[in-house]
Amino acid sequence: MSGRLTVIGLGPGDAAQVTPEATAAIAAATDFFGYAPYLDRLSLREDQHRHASDNREELDRSRAALEAAVSGRHVAVVSGGDPGVFAMAAAVCEAIESGPEAWRQLDVSVVPGVTAMLAVAARAGAPLGHDFCAISLSDNLKPWDLVERRLKAAAGAGFVIALYNPISRARPWQLGRAFECLRDVLPATAPVIFGRAAFRPAERIEVMGLADANPTKADMATCIIIGSPETRVIDRDGRAPLVYSPRSAGGLSR
Repeated sequence: MSGRLTVIGLGPGDAAQVTPEATAAIAAATDFFGYAPYLDRLSLREDQHRHASDNREELDRSRAALEAAVSGRHVAVVSGGDPGVFAMAAAVCEAIESGPEAWRQLDVSVVPGVTAMLAVAARAGAPLGHDFCAISLSDNLKPWDLVERRLKAAAGAGFVIALYNPISRARPWQLGRAFECLRDVLPATAPVIFGRAAFRPAERIEVMGLADANPTKADMATCIIIGSPETRVIDRDGRAPLVYSPRSAGGLSR
């Protein structure tokens, strides 16, 4: 049997947002490698096997998955959200680049998923309606001064910014410092969306101005979207506000 490896995005957590392509790829695989909470989302058959590992073991997980695929297994590496956004697809590619030639000859495919910033944006309105970027606040694989430079450059260029990996027990201070950097560039009224567990039972979506943004409102299940100076908030009596970024910039209209 010829082995293969598929990297699968499971979406933001709601079963309704797992794509049909991902569902088919899950049904076809024999072995599943991933962070345990993501594997817990799967209902596997008796002939399917799970191989759980810690969230910070991406390269070791990728190598183990590639070895299983080379041995002839049909392997799935699973990620929450989209596997290509701060997730396992890049780790698998890194492992292949530095690994044996046999890994390069495998049939490797990536199945996209709904990433966290899209789920949070959908709950809030349309904050990503114009140019935007995504930045991870984790400094595990890059220096913090680079994060600060990118935050200030993106805010100064007028991008809406989605923040991934905003805070953790091991990184308790970075989000507060990120807000300080953004306050140096953006108006105090720039809307900030804290989106936790979007589309899941524990969902919490909060909107406030940058001046009032408090790091304690976030955890690792939170994706934060910071609006540009042109992002608007539509208040609605008795309903959650709608946050959107106009399709035009610089005062232009169509």
